[in-house]
Amino acid sequence: MHHHGYLWVGAKERFDQEALRRPPHPEPPPAGSKPELVQRYREVAAEFPTVDLPPLETAYWLVKPRPLVRGTWDEAKDAAAWIGARVAEYAPRFASERERDFINLVLLVNFAAEKLSSGGDVSLGFYLERPSYLSLAVVTCSPNRTKPELTCPAEQGETVRPA
Repeated sequence: MHHHGYLWVGAKERFDQEALRRPPHPEPPPAGSKPELVQRYREVAAEFPTVDLPPLETAYWLVKPRPLVRGTWDEAKDAAAWIGARVAEYAPRFASERERDFINLVLLVNFAAEKLSSGGDVSLGFYLERPSYLSLAVVTCSPNRTKPELTCPAEQGETVRPA
C-alpha cells in the first residue's frame, strides 16, 4: 500500500464546474438521444480524465494525468505530514480564522494519518481569500479501497516522490 498526493488551487467558480468533476456515466446516451446530450457526453468523457479539477469522488484522482501527482509515500504518516505542510503553507490565506488554528492543524494531520493507515483516502477543501479554493487529497493505492478497478499512477511509470 502507498499513497499519492494531489493539490489544486483555483477560482471558486472553476471549482464549481461539477460536470467536469464527475466521471461520465458508464453507458453513453441511447440511440436517438438529443444531439446536444450526445455532444455533452462526449465532452465530459474526453475532458474528465484530463482536466486538473478535483474529482467529486477522491479515488478518481487516480485517472488524472500523472504529472498532477504531487508526491508518493509508502508511509501514511509521511503523506499526512505532506498534508500538514500544505495546510500550514496556505493557512494565512484561509478565509476562515477558525481554520487557521494550529490545534486544528495538529488534529487534522493526526486524523489523516489514521485514515490513510487504515487504507482510506483523505480529501480536504478550504476557501481562500479572493474567492479561491484549495483542494488537497491523498489517495491510497494498491488497490484503492473504494475504486479497486482504477489503475495506480505508479504503474504508469516510475514512482513519483515529493519534491
